[in-house]
Amino acid sequence: MFQTVTVGLDGTRESLAAVDWAAREALARGSTLQLVQVRETGAYPYSPIADDEVEREWAQTITNEALDDLNTRMPELAVTVEMVAGRPAHVLADASAETELLVLGSRGLGTVLGFIVGSTALPTVAHTACPVVLVRAPHRDRDEEAQPGRPYGTETGTGAGPEHGGDPATESPGGDILLGLDLGRPCDELIAFAFDHAERHATPLHVVHAWDLPPTYGMRPLPVPPAMTNELLAAQNQALAATLRPWQEARPEVKVRAEAVIGQPSRLLVEAASQASMLIVGRRNRRSRLGTHVGTVAHAVMHHARAPVAIVPHD
Repeated sequence: MFQTVTVGLDGTRESLAAVDWAAREALARGSTLQLVQVRETGAYPYSPIADDEVEREWAQTITNEALDDLNTRMPELAVTVEMVAGRPAHVLADASAETELLVLGSRGLGTVLGFIVGSTALPTVAHTACPVVLVRAPHRDRDEEAQPGRPYGTETGTGAGPEHGGDPATESPGGDILLGLDLGRPCDELIAFAFDHAERHATPLHVVHAWDLPPTYGMRPLPVPPAMTNELLAAQNQALAATLRPWQEARPEVKVRAEAVIGQPSRLLVEAASQASMLIVGRRNRRSRLGTHVGTVAHAVMHHARAPVAIVPHD
């Protein structure tokens, strides 16, 4: 078992927030934190800095600042650094095969801005071997925009986290851990990750199974009567309880609240995640490196959920 938590660092506010979250998680796990700084290469590499040597120096500066901040706030945390050149999505996906958790910064919320997430996070998540956590940066005012010629967020100077100088032992995002579970394909990897995280952080686990009820039901198109809706809902709640029972018996210290609800899964999970400390969903493993399909629910919560989003790959 790899005893490392790996986080991508590029100097943006989102990646600095991810470093802070990953550092706290590494401490909770008793793991080493690995910072990965990727210099973009390829046919059309994007960089706000034209000179290669200046870019190297900038990358080293960002890494040194993150290390200094972590050493000051969390001296007990073991940290390693890897600086490589390549396409970030490929490098990070490859790194996921040798770590227990990959953490990335994720920008944007809402119907338009949310899709900014796709530049690195989406293709990375589609091909990782381990669970991935996407972390938002704290909201800031428009007049704090990045300075011209520097990546968004590097003007903050130092510090790996959104609240520099805070006590990692006392800061907490609050809220239950939210698990979105599809009873049509429940998987041990997803449920185990949720119970492990809840137990590690002594946080209640809220499990939600949501599904869309068709407007008509039966061989002849007829509206679903309320009595039948209630029966279907009761059956789903019983099935959810049966699925979770072995896990609750094995982890009695984890407080679990489970409910089956009728509605669009992605919308309901995004709404519930506004009060959660983490949202956990699954995605089916892909064997091809082509494409960025992660499933409709995972795709939606990646773009729009406010809480950190953990995406767990499974067969």
